[in-house]
Amino acid sequence: MRYAGIDIGSRTIELVVVDETGTILDSLQDDTGFEPIAVAKTLTSKVKFDHIMATGYGRNLFEISFDAPTVTEIKAHARGARAFFPEARAVLDIGGQDSKAISLLNSGKVQKFEMNDRCAAGTGKFIEIMARALGFDIDQFGDIALQATEDLQISSMCTVFAESEVTSLIAKGHDRKAIARGLHASVIRRAVAMINRVSPTGDIVFTGGVAKNPCMIEFLEKQLGRNVLRPQDPQLVGALGAALLAVESDI
Repeated sequence: MRYAGIDIGSRTIELVVVDETGTILDSLQDDTGFEPIAVAKTLTSKVKFDHIMATGYGRNLFEISFDAPTVTEIKAHARGARAFFPEARAVLDIGGQDSKAISLLNSGKVQKFEMNDRCAAGTGKFIEIMARALGFDIDQFGDIALQATEDLQISSMCTVFAESEVTSLIAKGHDRKAIARGLHASVIRRAVAMINRVSPTGDIVFTGGVAKNPCMIEFLEKQLGRNVLRPQDPQLVGALGAALLAVESDI
């Protein structure tokens, strides 16, 4: 039997297929675009599976179109993180639309969680907008921030006000790399506060697209004073978790 998990996020869609043992057989990813269900249909047509479970912000649309079960992002990321790091007790997911801090019981089940989903502050979207405002490619943004020699504090976390603050700092002649570093630090301050409220000790699994950013990882470890564990592809964690939950629900 082949079990698929699909994570329909605001920026990307991931699809993972596993067997009964949880071994990954296939994985695909594509941009969400303006028609997420069309993209989901294209991805699912490229792999073979017997059962599928959806997660992510577009899971309810998928449920209607595919008559498939769904699971919350919290449970999916908790299960996926546990698969990569069985001893994990905490998960931090910073995605395009929201950020989540999750603490786990010894059994791997969710003990407590906190979400920031009311505005773009502290999310991948915020970082993407700020990179564009500074004229940097999003894929290089973290590396560029690490090159800065100055710690420049950004006071605004609201995306609109932060963009105005960035424009003002550029006009005043501040180094764009230092501004980038300050923006990364502002996001991490919010993430650290959230994870400490949920799980104040122990190693943390960092998931989501922002976990690919080297500056985020360095700042997170420095601010927390704890080990930050990152899967080889942190964007697949939610889809893998959904696939594994599909296996377990079919047992």
